[in-house]
Amino acid sequence: MTPTDEEKQKIQEAQLANPDVPLGSAEQFLFSLASISALTPRLQLWAFKLNYEALEKEIAEPLFDLKLGMEQLASNQTFRRILATLLAIGNFLNSSSAKGFELGYLEKVVEVKDTVHRQSLLHHTCNLVVENYPESSDVYSEVPAITRSAKVDFELLAENLVQLERRCKASWDNLKVVAKHETKTLLKNKLTDFLKDCTQRIIILKVVHRRVINRFHSFLLFLGQPSSSIRDIKVTSFCRIISEFSLEYRTTRERVLTLKRKRATHRERTKTRGKMITETEKFSGGGASSGHSDVRLSADPRGLRRSRAVRSMGRVSPCQMSVARDDGTSSQDDATDEIMDRLVKSVTQNPSERASSPKTRARSRVNRKSLRRTLRSGLSLDVVQALGLNSKTGDRV
Repeated sequence: MTPTDEEKQKIQEAQLANPDVPLGSAEQFLFSLASISALTPRLQLWAFKLNYEALEKEIAEPLFDLKLGMEQLASNQTFRRILATLLAIGNFLNSSSAKGFELGYLEKVVEVKDTVHRQSLLHHTCNLVVENYPESSDVYSEVPAITRSAKVDFELLAENLVQLERRCKASWDNLKVVAKHETKTLLKNKLTDFLKDCTQRIIILKVVHRRVINRFHSFLLFLGQPSSSIRDIKVTSFCRIISEFSLEYRTTRERVLTLKRKRATHRERTKTRGKMITETEKFSGGGASSGHSDVRLSADPRGLRRSRAVRSMGRVSPCQMSVARDDGTSSQDDATDEIMDRLVKSVTQNPSERASSPKTRARSRVNRKSLRRTLRSGLSLDVVQALGLNSKTGDRV
């Protein structure tokens, strides 16, 4: 975008040919730029100064994530147990005693399936790890730095570091050119201090990059990778394999845990199938006494006879039924039981005759008295004689 010498010469010739005609905005802008001494070195120097922080951050953060990711993976016990389980399964299936396997095999764990249930090898591995180590984790949530490192091209990062060093050296040359035309010593001193600081930081960044890559190679040896193939393994591909495997493991682990919970729930339901609700553990504690008392009341034959009598009479309200039931439960008098038995027999004797004579039923309803009122006020001598009771029992009632 900077004007060339040819463009500057043409603008000057046009201005001399037509001195009365003012220049357009575009031509005036180009002519103003062309009048600045050392324009290109100035622009390159300021562009480097403005972009240095972002360029350094793009290099330093992935290196820090890689270092942190290796530490997280080395201290992750679940990942070690997964690798050990896979190695044990492989040795069992192949009837061998291998001490390790290549990390690239982690990509194939999802594809290998059994011939019976068509479950993947990762599913069986996850099932074994969950059963043998219930405190194990899902791995993926514990290695976020590896996931971030899998998205970075470390070969491009190394090229960016070299390019940053070249731009820093070019900025020194540009500063020398600008200093010839710059009269302000304060600006010159600020730019000099900035470039010195950048040079030191780039040197440190190169050292960090070299040490992190060496640590990565040592980490591969720690994982059992042969030393002959360490240089061929790329950082990005390694992080991608670990990240994708941990993500698949987390998904499979959630599926296995969900299946185990469903099976446990099904077993609990099977245990209580065919049983009464009062026989379960939830109702065997606090509500045992009330439940047993209700069962005794319902199992009492006298209570059954009384309830049938009340239902057969048909005119007793629910409130009266509850009061009569309470009175019958609390009363222990033999005469009352005898009266109730005889009343039940008299009500249930001839249902066909009572159905065929509605007028007789209407007259009997008029003369019928309340059972509760009868029990409270007592029976007259006529009623006692009609029921066949002795006079002593009637007086006591």
